[in-house]
Amino acid sequence: MTRKHLPGILAMAAIVVASNILVQFLFGQWLTWGAFTYPFAFLVTDLMNRIYGSGPARQVIFAGFIVGVFCSLIGTQIHGEFGPLVTFRIALASGTAFLIAQMLDVSIFNALKNGKWWRAPLASSLIGSSVDTLLFFTIAFSSALSYLEPENDVTWANEALPLLGLGPIAPLWVSLAFADWGVKLSLALLALLPFKAIVSRWLQNRGQTL
Repeated sequence: MTRKHLPGILAMAAIVVASNILVQFLFGQWLTWGAFTYPFAFLVTDLMNRIYGSGPARQVIFAGFIVGVFCSLIGTQIHGEFGPLVTFRIALASGTAFLIAQMLDVSIFNALKNGKWWRAPLASSLIGSSVDTLLFFTIAFSSALSYLEPENDVTWANEALPLLGLGPIAPLWVSLAFADWGVKLSLALLALLPFKAIVSRWLQNRGQTL
């Protein structure tokens, strides 16, 4: 790890910290504000991978993972009206989903990086985001995994309701997951714009084109 990798580390750390804070505040009925910041972690990973390679990208991921674990540990010690702000299941879900999804992002990006410029960042972000959403919400809220933290009551998240308020009946956490997934997919598309701009500028400085 060198000084030139520091912006990526700081950007990833800032995104993780912001997401851990904003996830506590609702945006509408199905989302938290954290849903709008966390997806940019994939943009940071893809930029690091494209510019510096998979090794530095993985180092940035580990830095973000450590920051996330630290934030979760702090959250478990802060108690609100209904208990700790971060439960063990949420901390476990957050760390597991982040690490697996980000590492998967790097692998997919590497497999596609020799194709059209948009293919690798788009595919890796879409698949990584999907895996992240599935892992986080299942581990954090599914009643099937209640044994992970028996004292944590997640019955509220398993209340049977119409999906997103208008679809088939499903546990509440499934609606939360679908809404979160939709935001991540939308931001993965939008993130192609800064990805292209930053990589193009980097290539220009090297006398190359995208």
